Amino acid sequence: MPVKTIAVICGGKSPEHEISVRSAKNILAAIRRDRFQVLLIGIDRSGCWRLQEEAGLGRFIAESGPELAIIPGRAEGQLIRLDNQQPIAQPDAAFMIVHGPTGEDGVLQGLLRTIDLPFVGPDVLGSAVSMDKDVAKRLLRQAGVKVAQDIVLHSSTAASWSYEQVKAKLGSPVFVKPANMGSSVGVHKVSRADQFEAAITDAFSYDRKVLIEEMIEGREVECAVLGNERPEATEVGEIVTQEEYSFDAKYENPDTAKLLIPTKVKPEELPRLQAIALKAFRTLECEVMARVDMFLTPEGDIYVNEVNTLPGFTDISMYPQLWVAAGLSYPELIERLIELAVQRHQARKALKTSFRD
Repeated sequence: MPVKTIAVICGGKSPEHEISVRSAKNILAAIRRDRFQVLLIGIDRSGCWRLQEEAGLGRFIAESGPELAIIPGRAEGQLIRLDNQQPIAQPDAAFMIVHGPTGEDGVLQGLLRTIDLPFVGPDVLGSAVSMDKDVAKRLLRQAGVKVAQDIVLHSSTAASWSYEQVKAKLGSPVFVKPANMGSSVGVHKVSRADQFEAAITDAFSYDRKVLIEEMIEGREVECAVLGNERPEATEVGEIVTQEEYSFDAKYENPDTAKLLIPTKVKPEELPRLQAIALKAFRTLECEVMARVDMFLTPEGDIYVNEVNTLPGFTDISMYPQLWVAAGLSYPELIERLIELAVQRHQARKALKTSFRD
């Protein structure tokens, strides 16, 4: 197999910027250099694309390094260095690991489609609907998949709901979260009226739409899905923690959490969990990869919590570790994801772009 040039794209104008950089470091450490030449592109916190040196990659994308411009439509030389006006090597595919808004919500996917570059992760539609928890839940409900009851707030309707009204409809406690965010950013567990207003205000600082969700009593388990037309699902993993699994508990104090990979479930529950994960994956038009997070109640009911289309690849991330437990090594997983991205791109390229052809 000839050596391919892979653009690893990380960072982003998002609260999850640092997590993206951590994921990129793991990908860079695992990718096979005898098969892939790596082009590292960082998106700094102002949104500027910059060429990066692997050795200089820190916690954040520094606002240094050559800025890049994009010229769509060329077969070669679509990425231009602004310091010398010269094109850089044309990538064969992109492994983008930009978490959060503008990374997982279809925005970056649309840009890469515009420059005709294969990329890892779901396409524009799957990324957009999966990122918006409100829209995703509507589609899952329609498909017969159980999800938590919720109240959707916009800035114009937020004041019309008091905590007592919420409690009467959804019970207590409830979870308040931005509709388009990940890594537990802006998420609050609310069990008292005096917590409610602050939680709503904080969630609205990250998004223009906020969800209030009922609390589902049960274990939260995660399933990794891989594939295009015939996706496959792993066994399920579970995160056990002695405190609320907040952003800090995930990334700042990882010792507070224990990952069970795979975790123990009843023999009859595993195929049901896998089937629901695959159904959610297909319902939300996902391709290549996603992590499906579900609640398993003591009664055996399964609720889909969310579908994460660009799951983390940090040291504590569930998605790659689930596949390692299934027998697919980290380097093999990266290669398989790139293969799936290229296969999807080739299938789309085979479609007509003119009715006269």
